[in-house]
Amino acid sequence: MPLDIKGFPFESSLEKEALAFLEENTKAIAIPKNNILFYQGDVCDSVLLLTKGEVRLYIQDEGVESIDLYTLKGGEQCIVNTASSISNTNAIASAQTVSDIEGYLLDSESIKKLSALSPVYQSYIFSLYTIRMADLAKLINDIKFKKLDTRLLEWLYKHEEKNIKITHEEIANSLGSSRVVISRTLKELERKEKVILYRGSIEVL
Repeated sequence: MPLDIKGFPFESSLEKEALAFLEENTKAIAIPKNNILFYQGDVCDSVLLLTKGEVRLYIQDEGVESIDLYTLKGGEQCIVNTASSISNTNAIASAQTVSDIEGYLLDSESIKKLSALSPVYQSYIFSLYTIRMADLAKLINDIKFKKLDTRLLEWLYKHEEKNIKITHEEIANSLGSSRVVISRTLKELERKEKVILYRGSIEVL
C-alpha cells in the first residue's frame, strides 16, 4: 500500500530521499476507539503519524482528575510521543484514541535518521514544539485567570453542533476540573438560560 501523508504540512515539500525513507520505514496501523496508545511515564519506542481520527493527550496524578493537554488530529504528529522517542525519556502524558484511528508508526532510530536526512522534516518537528507550547500556555492561562463558567461556555461554543452528546466527567477532564464542580457550574448556566441539560447531552442556547 503506498504511503499516504497528504494531510501533513510537510508532504508537498518533502525531499524525494526523505519520502523514500518514510515509505521504506513506516508501518501502517489502525486502532479502534478508546484504546491507550501509551501511558504517562512510558518510554516510547516509536512515533505516530496520525492520518485519520483523533487522539486525546492528558496528564493524571494518582487520585487526581485528569487534565487534557491537547487533541491530536489527522495530519499531525504527537510531540509528547516524539520527545519521548527521540530522547529516550518518560512520556509526560498518556494518549488515548478518541475515535478509530489510522496512521503510520516510525521507530525512534528512524525518526532520528529522518530528522538528520531532511531539513524540511526537521523544521516541521521544531514547529510542533512551538504550536504545542502555545497550546499549553493558553491552557495554563485559562486555568489560572478565567472563571470556570466562562471557560466552560467557550469550550461548548467550540462545538459545531448545538446538542452535544458528552458526559460531565468528560468535560471535567478537558477543563482540568472535577465532575462535581462541572455539574454544579452547568446547573448554574442552565439557570441563566445559557444551556439546557439532558441525560447524556447538553443543548447550547
